[in-house]
Amino acid sequence: MPTSSRLEIAVNVRFLLPGDKLEGIGRFTYETLRHLVQQHPEHTFHFLFDRAFDPRYIFGTNVVPHVLSPPARHPVLWVAWFEGAVARWLRRHRPAVFLSPDGYTTLRTHVPRVTVLHDLAFEHFSQDVDRLTLRYYQFFTPRFARASEQLIAVSEATRQDIVRTYGVAADKISVVYNAADAQFQPQTEAEQQATRDRYSAGKPYFLFVGALQPRKNLLNLLRAFELFKQQTQAPTKLLVVGRTAWKAGPIFDVYRQMQFRQDVHLTGRVTDEELVQLYAAAHATAYVPYFEGFGIPIIEAQACGSPVITSNCSSMPEVAGNAAQLVDPFQVESIAAGLRVLYEQATQRQELVARGFSNVQRFSWEQSAQALWQVLEAVGKRSQG
Repeated sequence: MPTSSRLEIAVNVRFLLPGDKLEGIGRFTYETLRHLVQQHPEHTFHFLFDRAFDPRYIFGTNVVPHVLSPPARHPVLWVAWFEGAVARWLRRHRPAVFLSPDGYTTLRTHVPRVTVLHDLAFEHFSQDVDRLTLRYYQFFTPRFARASEQLIAVSEATRQDIVRTYGVAADKISVVYNAADAQFQPQTEAEQQATRDRYSAGKPYFLFVGALQPRKNLLNLLRAFELFKQQTQAPTKLLVVGRTAWKAGPIFDVYRQMQFRQDVHLTGRVTDEELVQLYAAAHATAYVPYFEGFGIPIIEAQACGSPVITSNCSSMPEVAGNAAQLVDPFQVESIAAGLRVLYEQATQRQELVARGFSNVQRFSWEQSAQALWQVLEAVGKRSQG
């Protein structure tokens, strides 16, 4: 067992994927661990990968990487990895604490667990998840929540959802926010025009950022953009940035049927550098999921000087603060009205930009890592007796 002055911390890092593939959970994992490792060189972090890893994820000499098989990218393999390979590793090495930043952990260990739950969307919108994955989530997630020594939620909205849905005591759950990376900053007008020339034929555009999957509510955003164009005849375009994920077929069906399809540009994935440029040059960022654990695009956009249109439900008002045009994501007319406000009212747009810059000061990865460390340290010290 480790001594009282030094903690051995095991971490599930499945979402630290090779290449430029980090999304919401991967970004949370990357940023919090990068800061933790650098802030606490006196402690050892055992990173548990499920496949060959990118050396850039070894953030310091106090990180020890381990590759455990099989690669866990399917519900059956999730069970094999967490309840088999991870459980065996924990039994052999007996670290002070096991941190899992992706909502999964193992039930087959006596090592204290700290588990990050990003959202419980599957409990509320089960139709958006395939049957086998849903069965895994519904069986294991409540058990993970109860078996963990402490839970981390990425918003107060998620914290309250866990309390209501699983009956977990509120004092067992800490809130650790996401943040926008330092690279998300405004750009000069010349740089913005160059971006518009490249992506929208020099025209103003609304921007959506996120994976193409049901919960992101692209169906209603596309319908709202169509209505906005019919009502205003504005030259404004819509750029949809993100990979095609699951159950995206209806999105493309609606897209193909649009009268103003030529004004919608599906870019696919872009680099982080391109994403900064796209946010900074956008007339507004339209991000209207009907459920979200946090909603990183909200604060990324605000940090780049883009006014934000977002949903009036779930975690999004909490994250956006008073710095967004809130709309009802279930009502196409409400989303279209939000687009019109930021198209027609320059004063409101400028006010949201200013408020956005103030709002993002509430979030930083350094602060998030410090909050996470307080939980890990307390659990680790208790486990050492």
